[in-house]
Amino acid sequence: TKNVLTCDIHTRVRTKRILRQNGAERVLGLDDILSAPVNGSGCNENYGLLGSNKSTEDTVKLFPRDCGGLVEEIQSSLLQKTGKHVEVMVYGDGAFKDPVGKIWELADPCVSVANTPGLEGTPNEVKLKYLADNDFKNLSGEALKEAISGRIKEKKDNLVGDMASQGTTPRRLTDLIGSLSDLTSGSGDKGTPVILIQGYFDNFTN
Repeated sequence: TKNVLTCDIHTRVRTKRILRQNGAERVLGLDDILSAPVNGSGCNENYGLLGSNKSTEDTVKLFPRDCGGLVEEIQSSLLQKTGKHVEVMVYGDGAFKDPVGKIWELADPCVSVANTPGLEGTPNEVKLKYLADNDFKNLSGEALKEAISGRIKEKKDNLVGDMASQGTTPRRLTDLIGSLSDLTSGSGDKGTPVILIQGYFDNFTN
């Protein structure tokens, strides 16, 4: 067919390219539908219908947008009221695959709709098991604890290529924390509007 509506999410750019290269003349994705208002309707400029949910028989709720100011406002408000600096994120689906049901959770176009800058990047961790089994294999008890603690305190800001970091998961912080939040809030009738996560950036030395 010369006209194709492709409904995949994370591979949509590749799919559209392949279809056009192989003769499709008009190729649209869900992200091209409602990417602009139609007769005064809502829209999502970046994702269109991706991440939308059925609301009623004739309406849908679109994926959130314009949340950058919201997360900064919440962060600022909490700092002013409590003196605590917290990182804030608006999240959609988590990003994980169920090992038994084989369900891939991430049906939204991204995990983090918006987040404060402190949640950018990936974890910078050393593997405790590696240190215990290799670098400090002759130590035990308090001596082992002190040696590992010292190694953590002196770790570099970027551990790429360091054997002690091999096996740590190089996923984005927003994907990890968003997945944790999604699992906690559930997808049904829990009605949990906010997830508070404490101690996530602590390590063995704390």
